[in-house]
Amino acid sequence: MHKTRKAELILTRQPTTEGAGVRLYRVFGYNEAPTFDPFLMLDDFRSDAPEAYLKGFPWHPHRGIETITYVLKGDVEHGDSLGNKGMISSGDVQWMTAGSGIIHQEMPKGDSDGAMHGFQLWANLPADQKMIDPKYRDIKSDSVPEILVQNGVRIKIIAGSINGTKGPMDDIVIDPEFFDCTLPAGQSFVHETDASYTAFIYVIGGKGETDQKQIQNGNLILFGKGDHFKVTASDGALRFLVLTGKPLKEPVAWRGPIVMNTREELETAFREYRDGTFIKSL
Repeated sequence: MHKTRKAELILTRQPTTEGAGVRLYRVFGYNEAPTFDPFLMLDDFRSDAPEAYLKGFPWHPHRGIETITYVLKGDVEHGDSLGNKGMISSGDVQWMTAGSGIIHQEMPKGDSDGAMHGFQLWANLPADQKMIDPKYRDIKSDSVPEILVQNGVRIKIIAGSINGTKGPMDDIVIDPEFFDCTLPAGQSFVHETDASYTAFIYVIGGKGETDQKQIQNGNLILFGKGDHFKVTASDGALRFLVLTGKPLKEPVAWRGPIVMNTREELETAFREYRDGTFIKSL
């Protein structure tokens, strides 16, 4: 029997400061993470003011998670303790599996107009994969398929598949879907999901409704139990990100950039960071 997912929780992004003084918006994080399992945090770093982002995110460690960075406008320089370095640009995605530990930096540069628009999502790793070797998957914009579905709805597919078109990210333990959807005025998008998976959308442009609730730019809608949800644009185009994933249902011990299962594992990670033994894979 089909059951529509209801809008169980609606959040509005909140301004915060991270890194060396980057002003961004936190959509959800530490306090809400248990509700969003397997996802831990979502940040919206869209800005047209270089002074808000140029200080960047200097060298810092990660262990036990994956960080997913999706850039709409501008460039982000990155480098890490394994010798990787490069640039994430407009339309690109970087899916970093921190695993056993990585020390990296991310320095937003913006574009020629000073715009730096993008999002960073943190996803948890299960206990048996928290100490795997770290790895990067850099996905260029031309590797992200964009499809046109019913009624002029356009979807960029980063992970998961729609109508037989598959995104470039696969072999991820939480089995995620990650779409960037744009709906023309008055049109609807209905998406079927695994009923046991966490599912939410984050509105990044325009206005619309879901479950008879009005939504707009900066709103996140977490859906309740069910096997599909429906989103409708109002009198202008509506753009939103879709995220779904398999909950891990494991204990979370989280401090700063490190997420483990127990407090003891956290203490070990920070001790190793202080002692210079944090990096396990070279």
